Amino acid sequence: MAELGSKGVTAGKIASNVQKKLTRAQEKVLQKLGKADETKDEQFEQCVQNFNKQLSEGTRLQKDLRTYLASVKAMHEASKKLTECLQEVYEPDWPGRDDTNKIAENNDLLWTDFHQKLVDQALLTMDTYLGQFPDIKSRIAKRGRKLVDYDSARHHFEALQTAKKKDETKIAKAEEELVKAQKVFEEMNVDLQEELPSLWNSRVGFYVNTFQSIAGLEENFHKEMSKLNQNLHDVLLGLDKQYSGNAFPVKAQPSDSTPAKANKSPSPPPDGSPITSPETKTVNHELEPSTLEAPGASIPKSPSQSSLPAVVVETFPATVNGTVEGGTSSERADMPPGFLFKVQAMHDYTATDSDELQLKAGDVVLVIPFENPEEQDEGWLMGVKESDWIQHKELDQCRGVFPENFTERVQ
Repeated sequence: MAELGSKGVTAGKIASNVQKKLTRAQEKVLQKLGKADETKDEQFEQCVQNFNKQLSEGTRLQKDLRTYLASVKAMHEASKKLTECLQEVYEPDWPGRDDTNKIAENNDLLWTDFHQKLVDQALLTMDTYLGQFPDIKSRIAKRGRKLVDYDSARHHFEALQTAKKKDETKIAKAEEELVKAQKVFEEMNVDLQEELPSLWNSRVGFYVNTFQSIAGLEENFHKEMSKLNQNLHDVLLGLDKQYSGNAFPVKAQPSDSTPAKANKSPSPPPDGSPITSPETKTVNHELEPSTLEAPGASIPKSPSQSSLPAVVVETFPATVNGTVEGGTSSERADMPPGFLFKVQAMHDYTATDSDELQLKAGDVVLVIPFENPEEQDEGWLMGVKESDWIQHKELDQCRGVFPENFTERVQ
């Protein structure tokens, strides 16, 4: 019997809740249609707008703070990898070996401490601050429902009072329900009217404390990190002084005064094979005595070759009317003037300048010398595609430079 009674109470409560929802829905429809007046509180509505804005700003701040912490953790890992690399390359017999190990250890501890303090003094405080919003948001929503109940009870009581046929019993019951609904609403309303402005004003102190904590932690972190960096600098300076006689010279890059082409370096081919350094090309032609390079003649060199010893480079016989003077019968008039050798494109190459050749894998290129050897860039060749030359195109129109490492020499 007790079980049946419990089920009956539950069913009655469900029915009551359903009836309340229907009554509220009807009241809202009447209010929207203008057939029932709605209790307005502009001051409270402003408080709700401020609350929603405060919640939105706090949520964004929490998200950005978590992103910041993730970045600090990533920087910690990157710094740790860098110091580990230094420890690996630092030879055991080099001076300051123990100091570098200690610096690496302190570096790791400093990052760990910085991250943990940010969590304790900023993120956890942020979580606590936002933790109060869900409950208040729920109470604001409940207050809205109770306001609809109050308006509904008020309208019901007024309708019974103005009815032509009055029922005093119904009027008394409606009045009782009105007083009850008003009491519940006003209790919630008063609490929120006091709490929301206080919460809105508290944001200033919270933002100040949060960003002061972050700024202070960053300041201390960078001070300590600066000391470690100075210590590392001193250790490396000592290493440099001891081994300064064996220092490896770093070659300078071409200056801005170098011709425009001299700053270009060929891109690696699609298969990732390394860029090959240009080799001195020689061709076994029989040379006329008059065409040999005079002893002691200077050989143009690119900036990166300035420290290399001079090499003897064979020059090629001049051409007259498309034929090679003193050349063999294989050097025919169907080759471009000064033809050196053939190469075949192993990869596609997209020209990025007007003076470059566009290559497709399989294209055969006839390599010719630069008119001005000083314009030749390291890793680049001058040539004309064989297909263009066969079509008797003008040499000036079809020749261009291309990266040597995209091709291979054809015998």
